[in-house]
Amino acid sequence: MPPEPPELTLARRGFQNAELAAANLQTLGDVPEDLVTRIAGVASPDTALASLSAIAGSWGANRLLAALEDQVLRERLLIVLGTSEALGQFLARHPEMVLELGRDQLDTTPHDPDTMRRELAEAGDADGLRVTYYRQLLCTVARDLNAYVPFRSTAAELSHLAVATLAAALGIARAEEADADLTRLAVIAMGKTGGHELNYISDVDVIFVYEPAEGADDQRAVAAATRLAAAVMRICGGHTAEGTIWEVDANLRPEGNSGPLVRSLASHVAYYERWATTWEFQALLKARFAAGDADLGQAYLSALQPLVWEASTRPNFVADTRAMRRRVIDHIPAAHRERQLKLGSGGLRDVEFAVQLLQLVHGRGDESLRSPTTLEALKALTDGGYVGRRDGAALEEAYEFLRTLEHRIQLFRLRRSHIVPDDPEDLRRLGRSMGYGQNPAEGLQRDWQSHRRVVRRLHEKLFYQPLLEAVASLPTGDLRLSTEAAEQRLAALGFVDPQGALGHIQALTSGVARRSAIHRSLLPAMLAWFSESPDPDAGLLAFRRISESLGESHWYLRKLRDEGEGAEQLAMILSSSRYVTDLMLRAPDSVALLGDDDELVPRDHERLLTEITLAASRHDDGAAAVRAVRRIRRRELSRIGIADVLGRLDILEVGVALADLTAATLSGALIAATKTVEAERGPVPTRMAIVLMGRLGGRESGYGSDADVMFVHQPDPGADDKAAADGALAIATTLRTMLMAASEDPPLEIDAALRPEGRNGPLVRTFAAYEAYYAKWSAVWEAQALLRASPTVGDPDLCAQFRGLIDPLRWPADGISEADTREVRRIKARVESERLPRGANPNTHLKLGRGGIADVEWTVQLLQMRHAHEIEGLRTTVTLEALHAATEAGLVSADDAATLEEAWRLVSRIRNAVVLMRGKAAESMVEQVAERAGVAHLLGYGQDQSEQLYDDYLRVTRQARQVVERIFWE
Repeated sequence: MPPEPPELTLARRGFQNAELAAANLQTLGDVPEDLVTRIAGVASPDTALASLSAIAGSWGANRLLAALEDQVLRERLLIVLGTSEALGQFLARHPEMVLELGRDQLDTTPHDPDTMRRELAEAGDADGLRVTYYRQLLCTVARDLNAYVPFRSTAAELSHLAVATLAAALGIARAEEADADLTRLAVIAMGKTGGHELNYISDVDVIFVYEPAEGADDQRAVAAATRLAAAVMRICGGHTAEGTIWEVDANLRPEGNSGPLVRSLASHVAYYERWATTWEFQALLKARFAAGDADLGQAYLSALQPLVWEASTRPNFVADTRAMRRRVIDHIPAAHRERQLKLGSGGLRDVEFAVQLLQLVHGRGDESLRSPTTLEALKALTDGGYVGRRDGAALEEAYEFLRTLEHRIQLFRLRRSHIVPDDPEDLRRLGRSMGYGQNPAEGLQRDWQSHRRVVRRLHEKLFYQPLLEAVASLPTGDLRLSTEAAEQRLAALGFVDPQGALGHIQALTSGVARRSAIHRSLLPAMLAWFSESPDPDAGLLAFRRISESLGESHWYLRKLRDEGEGAEQLAMILSSSRYVTDLMLRAPDSVALLGDDDELVPRDHERLLTEITLAASRHDDGAAAVRAVRRIRRRELSRIGIADVLGRLDILEVGVALADLTAATLSGALIAATKTVEAERGPVPTRMAIVLMGRLGGRESGYGSDADVMFVHQPDPGADDKAAADGALAIATTLRTMLMAASEDPPLEIDAALRPEGRNGPLVRTFAAYEAYYAKWSAVWEAQALLRASPTVGDPDLCAQFRGLIDPLRWPADGISEADTREVRRIKARVESERLPRGANPNTHLKLGRGGIADVEWTVQLLQMRHAHEIEGLRTTVTLEALHAATEAGLVSADDAATLEEAWRLVSRIRNAVVLMRGKAAESMVEQVAERAGVAHLLGYGQDQSEQLYDDYLRVTRQARQVVERIFWE
C-alpha cells in the first residue's frame, strides 16, 4: 500500500493549508515526527510552521533544528509562534533572538523595571530601541503563554516595559536636542500604563509637564520641551524596517488635542482647579510618573492627585460619569457593538468604570482604595466591604478572562484591536490559544458571553447592592458598607436626603418576608434607574408607598420580579412625574399597566365612550354612577401619563387622548347628573348637549387644561319652558359639582366662561336663545372662539343642529371684514398688555409670551376667519390641521409654517411636562434649576442639558414671533 501523501497527513493533524504546510516543512529539512506533532498542537499550526520556515530561511535550517533540540526552548518558541504571527516575523529578522527563549530564568524571573530601563537605555538609536523592546516583549509573551506568571503580572510587566521605553526615547530625544538643558520635562503615564495594566498593543497615554531649568528663558524652555515631547512620540510611534512600538497618545492633557502639548506645573494646576470636567479627574486616578525629571513628576502628582478625591463632591458627578459611559457605547459602530470586547456592554470598560466610580466616591475617606490598578482596587473595595466577596470574585474572574482574550486577539498581528472576530478559523485559533481543546470556537464564544452577562449584571449591582447590606438584616458574613459610606454613595448618586433614602431602603428590605426578599433583589436596579432622573428621592419614596399598598399582592411582586421592563418603567415614572405618581398612589393597581405595550396605548374615543356610558348607566344612583365614571377617567389618565413619560406618545397624540377622555367623561357625567336631578324632581322635559370649546374642542388638551364648554338644551315639544330651563340648569350645575368635587379621583374643572355674555350670562341656554343671541349680539371674538367649538356630547340631534347654527358664524361666506380683522388684532394687543400677569416675563410666558401658544393659535385663527369660506381645509377645529391647509393654499410659506409648528409643539410639550413633573401647572417657563432639569428630562434632554432646553425654547419662540409679526400683524 503506497504511503499517505504528506498533505493528507498534515490536513488530518489540523493544518488548514496542507499544501503550504508541506512546502514549509520541506524548507526545514529532516524534521523529527515529534516536532510536527508539537507544531500541530499549538493555536495556529499553519502560522507556527510558516514562521519556522521564515526563521530557517534567515538563520539556516540546521541551526534552527539544533536549537529546537532544547525541549524547553522548543515548547516556548512553538507556543509563541502559534499565537503571534508578528513575533514570528520579528524572529525571522533577528533569528538569534530565538535563543532568548532558552534562558533558564525565563520561567521564574521577569525583567525587573530597573533592568528594563538599563537595557533599553543602552539601545543607542530609534531602531536599536525597537529591537531591544521586541526582544524583551518576546520574553514577556513566552512567560505569559506558557502560564509561568498570572495575567496581572504580565500586564504589570508590559507597563514597566512601556515606561522604560518612554525613558529611553526621552534619552534619545535629549541627545538630539540642542536646548535640552534649558528645560526640565517629566512624562506622566496615564490610562493602563499608569495603572500597571497595559495591553500588548495599546496607545500609551501620557501627559507632559515642564519647568524651565534654573536661569533659563521660559519661551526657549517651553519650545525645547515641546520638541522633546514630540520627539518621544515620533521615536515610539514611527514606522521603520524594524516596525513600530506603539503610538504615544497625549490627548488626555488639558484641552485635549486642542491644548498645548506641554504645560508648566502651574498651568496644569490652574486648569484642573478651574476648568477640568469630571472625566478628567477620573483619568487622573491612574496618573504616575514615567520618565524624565522625577522631582517635577512627583510635584505634579502631589499637586493634582488630592483633587481627584474631591471629584465625587462635584455637582452631577455620577450623572457625568454615566453620561460619558453612554457616549462611549453610542459611538461604537453598530456592526461592532455586540463583538466589542472593551467598550461594549458587558465589556472591560464596564468593569473599569464601576470600580473607578466606587473608588472616587469612597476613596475620599478611605485611602486604601486609591490604587490605580483595576484588580487591586477591586480587591480593596471587596476587603473594605464596599463590594460583596462573591461579587468581587466573579468580577475579577470575568475581568481576567476578558483581558486575556483581548491579549490573545492583539498578539496575533500585534495590532490594537478590541473586536472579537466572527471568522470561524480566527475563533478556532483564539480558542486554542485560551486552552480550549474540544470545539475551541464554540467553547470560547460560550464562556465569553457568560462573562459578558456577569459583567453586565455586576456593573449594575456593584454600586447599589452594598447600600442594601448597609441597612438590611441579612445573614451574611461579608463586611458591610458603613452608614456613613452608604450616605456618601447615595449623595453621589444625586439623593438630596441620603439619610431618608437609607430609611426607605431599610423599610423595604428588612425582615424575612417574601416581599422583603424580592425588594432586596430589585432595589439595586431600581436605585440605578432612580438615580438617572433629576429627583431620585421622590422616586424611592413613591416606590416605598406603592409597595406598602400593594406589597402583599401576588401579581405586583411577580410583575416586579419577573418583568424587568415593568420595574424599569415604574422607576422612571416615579422619579420623573409627580402627576402620574399621584395617580398611581390614588390607585396602585394602575401599576398593572406597566410592561405591556398593548396596555400603554390610549383608548380611542368610541371605546372610552362605550365603557363610560355603560358604567354610568349600570347605576341607578347618580353619585355611584359618577364615581364609576371618575374611576375610569383616573385609570385612563394614568395610561396616558405613563405612555407619555415613557416617550410613547407625540404631543398631538397626547392632546387627542386627553380630549377624547374628557369628552367621554362629560358624557358619563351627564348621565349621572341627569339621574341625580330626576331622582329629586322627576323627569326633566328637555334634551341637552355640551359644546366642547378651546383646546378641548380642538382635541389639543393638556394635562393642566380645564374643560371649556357651553351648555345648550332644547325643551321637549309642549313642555313648560321654565321647568325645562330649571331642569337643564340643575343638570349642568350638578354635573360641574360632581366632576369638580374633591375625592380620591382627580377633579375635572368645568369652565363655561366662553358662553354668550361670559360669566354674566346664563349657564345654560336653549338652542333658540343661542340662535337669537348670535343673530343680534355676537361679537367677532365670539366667532373666533367658535372656531374651536365641537358639539359632540349629549343629544346627537341637538349637537348636529348646533353645529349647523355656528358654522356660518365661524366661517362666514365672504370671510371677515377689514374692520373685524382690525378688531381681532386690537383684542390680541389688549390681551398681550392686560392679561399677562404682573411681573411675568413676556419672553417666557408659555401661553401669552412672544412666540408662545397664543401667538401661533391667533395667527392660524385669523387665517381661518379670513379664508375658510374659500379653502375647505381651514374649516377645522385643529390648529395644526388648519396651519397645514393654509400652507397648501399658499397663505403661509412652508418655512414659516414649520417655524410656527415647531414653536407650538415645543411650548405645548413644555406645558405638559411641567404638569407631569410638578403635579400642577405653571404659566411660565420654570426657573428653578431642579424643576428645569425635571422638565428637560421628560422632554428627552440629558441630565446636564436643562440650559440647552431653555436656549432651544428662546430660539424657537423668537423665530415664531418674527413669523407672527409678518403674518398676523402684517
